[in-house]
Amino acid sequence: MKYLIENLVRDALAALPDELRSLDITPGSATIERTRDTTHGDFACNIAMQLAKAAKRKPRELAQAIVAALPASDLVAKVEIAGPGFINFFVSPAGYHQELLRVLDEGAAYGRSRMGAGQRVIVEFVSANPTGPLHVGHGRHAAFGATLANLLDAAGYSVHREYYINDAGRQMEILAASVWLRYLECFGEQFPFPSNGYRGDYLHPIAGKLVEVAGRTLVRPAAEIFRDLPPDAPAGDKDTYIDAVIERAKALLGEDGFRQAFKLALDDILADIRQDLEEFGVRYDEWFSERSLATNGAIDRALERLRKNGVVYEKDGAQWFRATDFGDEKDRVVVRENGLKTYFASDIAYHLQKRERGFDKLVDVLGADHHGYIARVRAGLVAMGEPGDSLEVRLVQFVTLYRGGEKVQMSTRSGEFITLRELRREVGNDAARFFYVMRSNDQHLDFDLQLATSHSNENPVYYIQYAHARVCSVLRQMREKGFEYDAARGRAALARLTESHEQALLASISRFPEVVEMAAELRAPHALVHYLREVANDFHTYYNAHQFLVDDAELRDARVTLVQGMRQVVRNGLGLLGVSAPEAM
Repeated sequence: MKYLIENLVRDALAALPDELRSLDITPGSATIERTRDTTHGDFACNIAMQLAKAAKRKPRELAQAIVAALPASDLVAKVEIAGPGFINFFVSPAGYHQELLRVLDEGAAYGRSRMGAGQRVIVEFVSANPTGPLHVGHGRHAAFGATLANLLDAAGYSVHREYYINDAGRQMEILAASVWLRYLECFGEQFPFPSNGYRGDYLHPIAGKLVEVAGRTLVRPAAEIFRDLPPDAPAGDKDTYIDAVIERAKALLGEDGFRQAFKLALDDILADIRQDLEEFGVRYDEWFSERSLATNGAIDRALERLRKNGVVYEKDGAQWFRATDFGDEKDRVVVRENGLKTYFASDIAYHLQKRERGFDKLVDVLGADHHGYIARVRAGLVAMGEPGDSLEVRLVQFVTLYRGGEKVQMSTRSGEFITLRELRREVGNDAARFFYVMRSNDQHLDFDLQLATSHSNENPVYYIQYAHARVCSVLRQMREKGFEYDAARGRAALARLTESHEQALLASISRFPEVVEMAAELRAPHALVHYLREVANDFHTYYNAHQFLVDDAELRDARVTLVQGMRQVVRNGLGLLGVSAPEAM
C-alpha cells in the first residue's frame, strides 16, 4: 500500500509545472510514512518541505502544486494538506480491499520485495568455538542470525549463511589435551585435573570414543606427563600450566597422536553443534574452517596486501599493522616474534576472503564482549583496499533465564551450564526462537521459562499462533455447519466489511511488506515480533466482537476472506521467525 502512494507522489512530481521541473527529484525523494493518528489520514508525505527551498516556494504552496498534479486513483479516498506542508493521504476501502486480494493471490510470497536486489550479503552467526555444547547464549545468536538472514532474503538480498569454525589455535589444543586426560582416567591414571582445562561432563563420552578408536596406544603414565611442570593455580599461573601440559602431551604422543585426540574431539563436538542447530531450524550454506585460511594461503595473501600498501612495520622481532592509521585504538601484531600468525591476522584474512568471494555486505553477529573487534577488523579491511562500510557487526547481549520470577543459575564451578538443547526440550523450538528475538539484540534479554511454556494470552508466541489456529477452526466450523465458502463471492463482497474492527484488521494486514523491509533494513527482527502481536490482537478483538459464520452468505464469505488474509500474513511472519503456524492448539 505504501508503495502505491509513493508511485502516485512520484508521478505528481514528474507532472509539476515547467517552472518546478528543475527540482532535483530522485526515486527516494518521496518519503511516505504511516500516520500515528488516522484522523490525519493513513499516510503522510513530507516531500513539499524537503523540496521547498530548491523550488523557492513556501512548503504549503508547493504541497498544493503536488496535490493538484496527483493522478486520479480509486485507492485514495481524499488528500489533505496539513501543518507546515504535510500531504496526508486517506486510503479508500477499495485500496485496502485490493491489498487483501494481493495477500491471498501471492500467498507465501506476500511480503517479499526487491529492495536488496543485486546485493550479496554474507551473514556469519553463532560461530561458537567447537569446545563444548551450545549454551543458551549461543541460542540467542542462532535465532537472531537466522531470522535476520530470513528477513534479508525476503527483502530481495542474495543471502549466504555461514558458520566460522574456530578450529585453530590455543583453545582447541586445550580441548584436545582435556579429552586426552579424561581418556587416561579411563585407564586408571589419577592426577589433579588442570584448573584451566575443559571440565564439563560432556568430555567423558568423547574420551570414551577415543578409548574405542585408539585402545591403549595413547596411554602415558601420569607421573611422566606432570613431571617438572610449573605449578598450577592457585600457587602458579593456570595459563602457563595448561600450555606446559599441551607441550608435554605433544612431546609424549607425537604429532600424529596429539592430532588424533584433537580431531576426534573437534569432529564430535562439531557434529553435536550441527545437530543442535539443525534441530533448532537453523541451517547454513557453508561451514567455514579457520584452519583453511592457513592451508589455502589466505592469511599470507592478506599480509602481503598490507605489506604492499606500506602499513606493516617491525618492532621487537614481531610484525605490526599500523591499525591506528585507520581508526583503531592501537597498532596490532600480525606475526609474532616466533613467526606464528596472530588471531587478528586470521580475522582480517577471513574478512578479505569474504570480499574475494563477491559479498557486498559482511554482517557479523557477535557477542557483546566483541565491541573492540569492530574497529580493528574494519581498519584491516580499509588498509587492504576494501570499503570499511562493507563490514557490519551486530552485537548480541546476554540472556538471563527466569522461572516463576526466580533467576535460574546458568553455570556451576564444575563447568556445567544450561545448554541450548536443554532449553529447547523445556520450552520447545517455537517458544525459544520467538522469545530470543522479542527484544532488540543490543538489549539484555530476560527469558521467562514459565511464560514461554504457558498456554495463555500472556505468552506472545501462543497468542499469535492461536490467531492462526483460530482461523483454521473457523473454517472447520463452517464445514461442520454445512456452509460452503465461495471465494469469488467473498472477494466481490469486501465492501460489506464496514465494522471498525474490520477496518483496523485490513489496515494492519497491509503493513506487513513495510514491516519486513524495515526489519531487514534496520536489522531488527523484534520489529516483526511486535507487528505480529498487533495483528493478532486486532484479530482476536475482531473475533470476540463479531460472529463470522452468519446466515448472510455475502457477509460471511467476506469475513472469512478477511481472516484468511490475516492467517496468511501471520503464517508468513512466523515463517520468517522460524516459528510454526499450527492449525489446532
